[in-house]
Amino acid sequence: MADPRTFISFDCDHNETEKNPFSGQAKNSRTPFNISDRSNKSSLPQSQWEKLIEDKISKCQIMIVLVGKCMASATGVVKEIGFAKKYDVPIFGVYVDDTDSSSNLSDGLQRNRTIDWDWDRIAAAIDQVMKEGKNKGN
Repeated sequence: MADPRTFISFDCDHNETEKNPFSGQAKNSRTPFNISDRSNKSSLPQSQWEKLIEDKISKCQIMIVLVGKCMASATGVVKEIGFAKKYDVPIFGVYVDDTDSSSNLSDGLQRNRTIDWDWDRIAAAIDQVMKEGKNKGN
């Protein structure tokens, strides 16, 4: 797999400590793919944030949502998932922060598309979503 343009959605108030190693491990691990992280690196006023994030997501091939303990109530994550759906960007989730299949999910994120932080399973999920949504026929 090449380097899919990936937006990593996460609860920036609670899960930045998981997002950074997730992105770093994807680049430095022996996985058969690379993640080109397109998430925002700085804080912006709400209207600027929405415009910038919507634009970034529209240009991505996939979205990975990091599912932390408080993520279900993170309004930014819900908006990001909405943008992904608007632009037909396929989504899957990865459990972080000691969460599991009993944890709450944000609206728009399906339980059967949310997996443990395991690079073999993540690689399989990326292979799957690269055939879905806006990626069909690629």
